[in-house]
Amino acid sequence: MRVSDFDYFLPERLIAQDPVEPRNASRLLLLDRKSGSIGHSRFFRLGEHLRPGDVLVLNDTKVLPARLFARKAGGALIEILLLRQSGLRSWQALVRPGRKALPGAELFFDLPELSAVVADFAPDGARVVEFRYEGDFFAILEKLGQMPLPPYIKKPLTDQGRYQPVYARERGSAAAPTAGLHFTQEMLAGLAAQGIGIAKVLLHVGLGTFRPVKAELVEEHVMHEEFFRVDEYNAGIINAARAGGGRVIGVGTTSVRTLETVADEEGCILPREGWTCKFIYPGYRFKAVDGMITNFHLPKSSLLMMVSAFAGRENVMAAYEEAIRQEYRFFSFGDAMLIV
Repeated sequence: MRVSDFDYFLPERLIAQDPVEPRNASRLLLLDRKSGSIGHSRFFRLGEHLRPGDVLVLNDTKVLPARLFARKAGGALIEILLLRQSGLRSWQALVRPGRKALPGAELFFDLPELSAVVADFAPDGARVVEFRYEGDFFAILEKLGQMPLPPYIKKPLTDQGRYQPVYARERGSAAAPTAGLHFTQEMLAGLAAQGIGIAKVLLHVGLGTFRPVKAELVEEHVMHEEFFRVDEYNAGIINAARAGGGRVIGVGTTSVRTLETVADEEGCILPREGWTCKFIYPGYRFKAVDGMITNFHLPKSSLLMMVSAFAGRENVMAAYEEAIRQEYRFFSFGDAMLIV
């Protein structure tokens, strides 16, 4: 299967640069994965398309303000994007320009209580950065760091909280699980009152999820590892919903990957934690999910391949063509799709 099979043309004007207000005012494309039929709605009307007994599975990871700027002793500006913690005070990070961030380079920040040294090379051109600081590192990040918005978003984000789902809890992601950005607390309460179950899993989103697939053949692509956790309480909610005839609907590709990582062959969710590099593409047999809420993804991305595995490539590409005709907003701050 060729990566080019998942390419499409998107007019630049359809790349959303701002989140909508309120969060749940975004549009919602409806895709029936069996028939391929397409409908249109609004996200705040999601409950009209669900049934009592269904369960929504949310990824409650929280995005770190992981983009930092430092200077070398000679004054050169260095950009650091934290990817994942690798030691007590060390992180794997993308560092630009890399040629000026060789092991041994000292880095200085605008806050005197923070400095760093590039300690070593890491996989895929990254670096291991060892931080020196006083106090709470995450509190320092909140003061100094910026949200790691994707490069296709050109406008500055005035409200950093708009790149977090309202239910974000445990910090650790380098990017937002963007399907969750559409929910408000009031909407979640309304869905629960309607008899829709709410369960939460954790997957810390790494940039590898969003990187373009560079291989020519889909099967040659290798996913980066990401940390996940599913506890016994939330596994019980999901399994009870399935046992009662409800549908399990993953909110975002990260929730779906997590569920498919921990499910047994019968679709039972087993509580556990660890690292996953699961790559889902057409031909995969889904065990855990019956539906998916997702944003519109970049051409030739692993995320588009996963959605195509769930709903069929022809159905998905036809839905994308319709979304472009109807001028839906695309990518992180864009509109959503419900696939059942």
